[in-house]
Amino acid sequence: MGTILIEKLLAAAIKQGTSDIHITVGQPPVFRLDGRMRKLDTKTLEADDTAALMKSITPDRWQNELQEVGSADFGFSFGEDTRFRVSVFKQRGMVAMVLRQIPNKLLTIEQLGLPPICQHLCMRPRGLFLVTGPTGSGKSTTLASMINYINENADHHIITIEDPIEFVHNHKRSTVNQREIGVDVPNFAEAIRRALRQDPDVILVGEMRDLETIEAAISAAETGHVVFGTLHTTGAQGTVNRIIDAFPTNQQEQIRTQLSTSIIGILSQALLPKAGGGRVAAYEMLVMTPGISNLIRENKTFRINSSIQTGQKHGMQLLDDHLFRLWKEELCTREEVLGKANDPAELASKIANAEKGILSDEDEED
Repeated sequence: MGTILIEKLLAAAIKQGTSDIHITVGQPPVFRLDGRMRKLDTKTLEADDTAALMKSITPDRWQNELQEVGSADFGFSFGEDTRFRVSVFKQRGMVAMVLRQIPNKLLTIEQLGLPPICQHLCMRPRGLFLVTGPTGSGKSTTLASMINYINENADHHIITIEDPIEFVHNHKRSTVNQREIGVDVPNFAEAIRRALRQDPDVILVGEMRDLETIEAAISAAETGHVVFGTLHTTGAQGTVNRIIDAFPTNQQEQIRTQLSTSIIGILSQALLPKAGGGRVAAYEMLVMTPGISNLIRENKTFRINSSIQTGQKHGMQLLDDHLFRLWKEELCTREEVLGKANDPAELASKIANAEKGILSDEDEED
């Protein structure tokens, strides 16, 4: 039953455009569609069912890891051109799984609606480009589109370090080597240090989770490579603070100086349900300027947001301003945009004023 079911489930998920499949004991499989969870009209799963489903797709080495540490993550291909990222884990002593569908088609920077400045920043010779946002906000998709842009437009050596590998990149103008944590290399920090001996131009670090990885990524960016990294932070200002706070107090001043010279841009994103179905992303974009560089060095990060607001000519925008536009263009509801805002009270009053017809001058210009 396991094998038949898993193939049907995966085929149905692909057909419906599901982002995630949840499998756990005590209920039927659940699909997440456009951000909402929907139970399927099939039988309630029992412990034997979830165990059989897990075994039908999980390679032995990950089954062993599940037994030893209670969870395992891996990626696998289904059919010609779809991949899934799988997390199998134990709950109440029984097997559960979440499968995330990785879109097979690499979307372009334009299709994703990324700030146009991203194309320019991708092609810089060195520096740290951070993509941030909560889990499931589309960071992997954004990074894949930027790596693909470089791959199509530059003859570089690109090394990606991922856990697990999500989008598979073919060699185009660039050479792309993709290393998977736990399969090709033990951890992120080690992979970055090794990468520096592999003549890279671009290094993608799937997750900057710990101090060692953050340090390795910053030093790689300083030594003449473009490093893309992701963090689960919201907003550019919060991202800078989060990195600095990860370091012991006696190193923070040095890190401020390093960040002020190594960061080239920070893209922070949120994914919202779109009125009428589908989803749309909202972006905050910080582009490093001498002014923002000084704010970071002088420990005045609380002033970054106002610099982003006045930095539109450099291609910058605040997340809340983009959310306001999505509401104004009737792409998203008031509740949805306020739910993702960095400053919900401020955005709520801006929306209230707009509903009364009192738009500030700058909004009139947009």
